[in-house]
Amino acid sequence: MAYLDYSKDSFTNASEVPFMDREMVIVLDFGGQYNQLVARRVRECNVYCEIYSYKTPIEKIKEMAPKGIILTGGPNSCYEEDSPTYSHELFELGVPVLGLCYGAQLMQYILGGKVEKADFREYGKTEVLVDTSTVLFHNVLPSTTCWMSHYDYISQLAPGFVSTAHTEHCPVAAAEDVSRKLYAIQFHPEVLHTHEGSRMLYNFVRGICGCAGDWEMGSFVEQSITAIREKVGDGKVLCALSGGVDSSVAAVLLSKAVGDQLTCVFVDHGLLRKNEGDEVEAVFGPDGNYDLRFVRVNAQERFYAKLAGVTEPEKKRKIIGEEFIRVFEEEAKKIGAVDFLVQGTIYPDVVESGLGGESAVIKSHHNVGGLPDYVDFKEIIEPLRNLFKDEVRQVGLKLGIPEYLVYRQPFPGPGLGIRIIGEVTAEKVRIVQDADAIYREEIANAGLDRSINQYFAALTNMRSVGVMGDERTYDYAVALRAVETVDFMTAEAARMPWDVLNKVMNRIINEVRGVNRVFYDISSKPPGTIEFE
Repeated sequence: MAYLDYSKDSFTNASEVPFMDREMVIVLDFGGQYNQLVARRVRECNVYCEIYSYKTPIEKIKEMAPKGIILTGGPNSCYEEDSPTYSHELFELGVPVLGLCYGAQLMQYILGGKVEKADFREYGKTEVLVDTSTVLFHNVLPSTTCWMSHYDYISQLAPGFVSTAHTEHCPVAAAEDVSRKLYAIQFHPEVLHTHEGSRMLYNFVRGICGCAGDWEMGSFVEQSITAIREKVGDGKVLCALSGGVDSSVAAVLLSKAVGDQLTCVFVDHGLLRKNEGDEVEAVFGPDGNYDLRFVRVNAQERFYAKLAGVTEPEKKRKIIGEEFIRVFEEEAKKIGAVDFLVQGTIYPDVVESGLGGESAVIKSHHNVGGLPDYVDFKEIIEPLRNLFKDEVRQVGLKLGIPEYLVYRQPFPGPGLGIRIIGEVTAEKVRIVQDADAIYREEIANAGLDRSINQYFAALTNMRSVGVMGDERTYDYAVALRAVETVDFMTAEAARMPWDVLNKVMNRIINEVRGVNRVFYDISSKPPGTIEFE
């Protein structure tokens, strides 16, 4: 089975690569928790960036001809025998290399410096004194707040390097060897807690690497439509349409490219938000505005039966994902021969599924990397595979999709199946649908719907005693979640107005049968996730 995944690996030379300019910065991942943030910050500089494992051969890196290379952080000590490492040749390519945290230490260790356990661990926001005469710290304040997270420190610089930043306890918070275009930063410029981190990364990719910064969504849309049209030809295309932002943008992109050669199959698995199935059909169905064929499959009872008795979140994800595929396979047979399957996979899905670097597998329901061999499709098209969520929204706007669709709340592929703790039942789905609808309505009424990045209600598996009227109850507790985030890689709980929370609580308890308690989740990501499962 072949894949049209729009990565450089899929094309024989750079001139054939759609959706990105020839100039690119690559991130080599050493297991850092912020690897996606690094790539995202580079793209904010209008420079295309992809993440690769540190196991990527040097020959492949040479073939990609990157304008710059960034080494991520990681949980290991670079001097230990089994720690991730790289060959000395990486630093001899003549390409600017920036090491972050572990990447900085590894650079020094490989090139002859010394890294040791620190007497004083630095973690969290730290004052860093930087040399503002350097290109890397151009237009950065001499004393700036940065996010530190390290046990080890660079105790001796490699030959040719000079220190360009320090803290009270860390003599080498940054270093450079300008003649070899090598740069090391002990802290994390990619996280928002580093106040001027974006400026530092901009200085690297635009100043030191010399990137033009002309990678834009407009050219992405035009090149995507052209490449898809050429690839599909007169073939038939089946799109897995969920009604979420990602699949909706993918569907419209395909409809612009191939028109009614596209059939969108919308599976109502009974795990959608309240009334969402009808809303999706109103937009993409026969009365909608798009040139495509729309098929709705009402499979609620089928999914509930498969999920009966299942409580483990990852198992629920896999069951829902696999059942989706079975439904699509059945619909494809009804439609006739289908040449391509479209999925709304985006870049965080790729990385969190373990295919974009060294990250642990966080999500499995995306079917990233392909379907089981016995599914009869020639190729998979994932037109958004290399984009982050906010970039997907930009594409949606470029395609003319209404803002209310483009900016609708993110919704996971497994739907409410992972917003219900424990076993999924029709009754539990009703409870969380009704509670979530009230929560979203009141947030909109309060004018907070565009300032809070994601919010939803989830159903805990906890039941407790309550009193309603003169009667004793033994009902469920609903958890409310609302987060503020820029990139969805890290997030903080939104500081919700108390009067809004209080009104939501009153309405849910009074209007939703089976609920007698409402909680507000103030956990951040990390250590928690945005979803509640």
